[in-house]
Amino acid sequence: MKEKVQGIKNVVYVGLLSFFGGISQDIFVPILPLYITAVLGFDKAVVGIAEGMVSAGSYIFKIVAGVLSDKFKQQKPLIFLGYFLSMISRISLVFFTTIGGVVGLRLLDGAGKGLKDPPKDVLVAGSSKKESRGKSFGIARMLDTLGSVVGPLILFGLLYIFKDSPTVYHNILLFCAVPLIITLLLVFKLKELPRPKVKENTPPPSSAAFPKSFYIFIFIIIIFTLGNSSDAFLILRARNVGISLLQIPLVIALFNLIYALLAVPLGSLSDKIGRIPTLLLGWLAFSMVYLGFAMVTHSVLIWFLYALYGIYYATNEGVSRALMADIVPADHRGRAFGIYGMAIGLTTLPASLLAGILWDKFGAPAPFYFGAAMASIALIGLFVFSKKFKPT
Repeated sequence: MKEKVQGIKNVVYVGLLSFFGGISQDIFVPILPLYITAVLGFDKAVVGIAEGMVSAGSYIFKIVAGVLSDKFKQQKPLIFLGYFLSMISRISLVFFTTIGGVVGLRLLDGAGKGLKDPPKDVLVAGSSKKESRGKSFGIARMLDTLGSVVGPLILFGLLYIFKDSPTVYHNILLFCAVPLIITLLLVFKLKELPRPKVKENTPPPSSAAFPKSFYIFIFIIIIFTLGNSSDAFLILRARNVGISLLQIPLVIALFNLIYALLAVPLGSLSDKIGRIPTLLLGWLAFSMVYLGFAMVTHSVLIWFLYALYGIYYATNEGVSRALMADIVPADHRGRAFGIYGMAIGLTTLPASLLAGILWDKFGAPAPFYFGAAMASIALIGLFVFSKKFKPT
């Protein structure tokens, strides 16, 4: 009973870390593409490169964090370092305004994200039973996303307060550090998982520890991610069809509210009907969202599309992590989460760069038509995979 209570506490504390981290992230992310293009004067391709770098950096360091997590069975130091690097990188964007500086700092932010995410996933997976794992990841994602509801609302207030200030973007970037300081303090509330008993002469984690289904799923994820560029392009598209600067954080708050409200019930749904059927629903929603962003001509529809995008996130983020925990043996999960994340990140860099090029060369709808097409192909692949996949 005591172990179960501690497991619940760990899940909640991981969620609270993500809550305050999400506040910082969603104060920061909505204004970043506007800061890069409108204030620094760079074109859309630079947005693609910068956001691709943060994703690539994130997922490269996820494999590093995954290996270290499995080797040392210590999660807290990696989580602390990850949040610290993200805080430093966001503050520094006020002072480094060259293309190299912006790209380098986004890479550093990505490194921070990469270092903290696999250890958090390991804690959630190890603190819950298989039959309730989808719900546990749903709780963590719900708290994360509630932070992403609060963040845009704070951003709205900051934009209103500083609307006449020539340093409005700088003030907001500096404010992003406040919630991250809280996350650094919360890390000390986490409890490390008990070390599993290991037999003598047990070989270290290797690729042989993963079943074939792990690699097939990774391949399908890569196909999907090729069309899933940075969400910065959704913000740019929203502005492109008439959403005002003050409306941007409200639209994103709506998206995150839908995500937060549905994360637990859809995570629990995956415990009942299976992870893959739930993911199929999410990827179908994604295809519809990207097709909608390609065809949209009126700003009112942006609100509906962002709400539908929240459904995609609720059926994808926590559920995909629960699926990974189902596929891979417990003592290799850190490395598995790292490989999973690295595969997504290394694909996100060319995906975001390609989205920027498609936008600049062929117009705003082009990257969204491409994303919808790739998601449809991946959806078919996931459906075929579901006919043969059996969780271990």
